[in-house]
Amino acid sequence: MPLNASSHRRSRCAQRVRLLATLPFIVLGLQSCAAPNADVDAHAGPYQVEIRRTALGIPHVKAGDWGSLGYGYGYVQAQDNLCTMAEGFITYRGERSRYFGADARPAAESTFGQPDNLNADFFFRFIADDAAVSRYRQSQTAAMRALIDGFVAGYNRYVSELAHGEFPAAHAACRAAPWAGKISSADVYRRLYAANLAGGATRFVNAIATATPPAAAAPSPDASREPAAEDEHGGSNTELAASTPLDPIGGHSGIGSNALAFGADATRNGSALLLGNPHWFWSGPDRLYQAQLTIPGQLNVSGVSFLGMPLILMGFNENVAWAHTVSTAKRFGLFKLTLVPGSPTTYLVDGKTEAMTPTQVRVDVRAADGSIHTVSRTLYRSRFGPLVNLGARSPALAWNAQQAFALRDINADNFRVFENFLEWSQANSLDDFIRIQKKNAALPWVNTLAIGRGDPRVWYADIGAVPDVPDELAQRCTPPVGRALAQSMPGVPLLDGSRSECDWRDQPGAAQPRAMPVAQMPGLLRRDYVGNFNGSYWLSNPAAPLTGYAQIIGATNTPQSLRTRLGHSIATQLQSAPQGVSADALGHAALDSRSMSALLFRQPVLERVCGSGGDAAAGANAVAGTAAQADADTAASAALNTAENTAELRPACKVLAAWDGTASANAIGATLWDELWRRLLTIPPAQLYAVPFDPAHPLTTPAGIAADPAKLAAALHDAIAALQKAGLAIDAPRSAALYVQRNDERIPLYGGCDAAGYFTAACAAHPFDTRAYSMNVNPSGDTYLQVVSFAGDQVLARTLLASSESDDPASPHYADATRDYAAQRWLSVPFSEASIVRDPAMSVRTLSSSDAQPVN
Repeated sequence: MPLNASSHRRSRCAQRVRLLATLPFIVLGLQSCAAPNADVDAHAGPYQVEIRRTALGIPHVKAGDWGSLGYGYGYVQAQDNLCTMAEGFITYRGERSRYFGADARPAAESTFGQPDNLNADFFFRFIADDAAVSRYRQSQTAAMRALIDGFVAGYNRYVSELAHGEFPAAHAACRAAPWAGKISSADVYRRLYAANLAGGATRFVNAIATATPPAAAAPSPDASREPAAEDEHGGSNTELAASTPLDPIGGHSGIGSNALAFGADATRNGSALLLGNPHWFWSGPDRLYQAQLTIPGQLNVSGVSFLGMPLILMGFNENVAWAHTVSTAKRFGLFKLTLVPGSPTTYLVDGKTEAMTPTQVRVDVRAADGSIHTVSRTLYRSRFGPLVNLGARSPALAWNAQQAFALRDINADNFRVFENFLEWSQANSLDDFIRIQKKNAALPWVNTLAIGRGDPRVWYADIGAVPDVPDELAQRCTPPVGRALAQSMPGVPLLDGSRSECDWRDQPGAAQPRAMPVAQMPGLLRRDYVGNFNGSYWLSNPAAPLTGYAQIIGATNTPQSLRTRLGHSIATQLQSAPQGVSADALGHAALDSRSMSALLFRQPVLERVCGSGGDAAAGANAVAGTAAQADADTAASAALNTAENTAELRPACKVLAAWDGTASANAIGATLWDELWRRLLTIPPAQLYAVPFDPAHPLTTPAGIAADPAKLAAALHDAIAALQKAGLAIDAPRSAALYVQRNDERIPLYGGCDAAGYFTAACAAHPFDTRAYSMNVNPSGDTYLQVVSFAGDQVLARTLLASSESDDPASPHYADATRDYAAQRWLSVPFSEASIVRDPAMSVRTLSSSDAQPVN
């Protein structure tokens, strides 16, 4: 196959890498290789923008046109987070192996997980190819294209300033790196496209990158391997099987959010009130960045976006405020292909043969000696989408001589996503906001909660891009292998691709082909409250359950997460205040770090293990009396004599009995409870709980503890041992285990992981060892929090940005907001012109493209 233009460019750059490897000007030589698709480079302007920074370094970017606004926003994002952004652009471009080698992985978790570099490169080169970039750009309005082009120009301006020696202490990790050079508009479109696919294709990076027909040799010895699933503390499970649940966004539970909106009937002042609380990444390309973007008379919006994006994704303007949580709706589906005998790349549809479309993908790889070589794979597409290698998940899903599997992501053709956010940023009322959402049906994988100025109502909806797969179609067209996988992939349609009648429906009036019409997706307007905590739409308000929607959108009548149960409990408690819900009370509730597992189950567990008085002796006697009844494995782990049990468990029982049930920084007992609860969750629910789940009482069941005291004691014994191994005393405060290191400063934190039912989230995906719950390795949890309401002509907004604006250790904004989050100091964020001007920390810089240094 002949090389295309971009392949020729890569080949020339590979030669330059080898030639320049010993030259002092390698940085400048390589930077020019880092910007493919020069034909879509950003326009040169002219651009003029005013950047005002207030407390905690929050930029307020003000310009007279879209391109200039993007120019300022690209500049400040690069100024604060250049290294992370540059690595992200390299990733989406499919050049990780070229700079970092094939076998390494991204250091930080993100929406596409942490695949090895080679598989990541093949995935992004195959999926986010030039054709996808072209379709994306052509589908955007002139305003969006100008915003993106300006963003690129502003980013490149900052790169140029570094290259000319400005800001000498900044970005030491990458300022001289060949991969941290200029970008093109195509890079931003690829970044947007990757976000599109976070609810679907990017959860299958390895499966798509290694999908080859059975006769083909494997690309590498472990290329068919899916990455090991990790629990929320990073524990590996390499034995993937048909029963393995589908990995959530980001690869572990808890990535999502809390959101509550209270209407006029519930609030203290009769004005709607919104809490947005994303549980998201603290590091990596998907970390959140806070800013205000203003074009007088056209746009004035404050909030957060992902790095590399030129617009606000969640926040507020003068008239509306909105928040998101990760949706349960499935945004993709699988199709089983029936293959033509003897031709593993040809399949049948209605008895007629169709050939898969092969694409040869080439990736440049850096060897240990610094030389560059090219690795090639042929990947395949069908009419349904790319082929996937799911054999590691289950042998029943292997691509063999009889069958193959393809994945279709509804968001692969959804180019309305960011246009929708731009329209929301300009919405003038809650009704206008809802109209925009229903018109576009564009949200790729999130729920929405919103309020409006002067409007007594609050809005919840899971309206976005969802495959049109009604339950009837799924029941009629799911082959046996799909039914077998329903437990591990609930709601994911796996349909018979050999029958055209089994394709997703294509109804008139849908926002895009084969998408579900808006009328068939859930939405709810209330005057009291709505809430979502990553559960389905079902209990958005428990007084008005939503039902009758397709299984692909989410389940009803199923057990709710502990966080969902706590979220609705908090809503009920807040509304019980004599004068209704206040912003102060809502902000406090968001950070009080209670554990729902402790609230519900600590006392029953202690009674069975420690006795009714919290004394281990009674519990030890119970253990001794029941150990003989236990199976051999349980008996072995619980075969401590009564005296030994009493001696070991009594101190732990006293700690847990005295614990206040929170994970505040000073709380004693939270870490011991979390390690105990994590082990109790390995007990099947039918054995663990005294009262099983009852759909008629979804927020109060399951309840009680019925597990064998021997198993409970064994779990407590193991939890104690885990703390000892980690170097923690059982009565160590939470801050001894949960913290983040910023340069030489250790900042104590609070909260916990999703499994234990913490509303206040702080959870890092790594093993529980001497690092305990350190938030320096794959951290996620509370990121940007906002409490917003409207009064008169004012926007009343308090925010926290737990991860801070910058990830550069040399920045003054590397840890300042993290300290405020740790101290629970809410910021009354400046929004009006008057409040920005009077902010004591305000600084002003005006940028013009006419005074920029040339970009190398």
